Amino acid sequence: VGPVHSVTEDRSALLASCYRESLRVADALGARTVAFPAISTGVYRWPLDDAARIAVETVRATDTAVEEVTFVLFDDRAYQAFTARTA
Repeated sequence: VGPVHSVTEDRSALLASCYRESLRVADALGARTVAFPAISTGVYRWPLDDAARIAVETVRATDTAVEEVTFVLFDDRAYQAFTARTA
């Protein structure tokens, strides 16, 4: 579960924590691969471009034994937002 987006409060650290903590749990379980959705971009209304930036930057910066992270995305718009961050 990710945070609800707020225009009055910066909750970026909470969103980043979702990815970091998931990778921490994956490490504890010995997982080598992890698949993530675009956390909080649906009913929690997080702007897609910002969510993609936070997700990709956080996953790249997190020290983990996970060898492969896949972002499983709902549509072409989400794919484009995440692809723009992974290039």
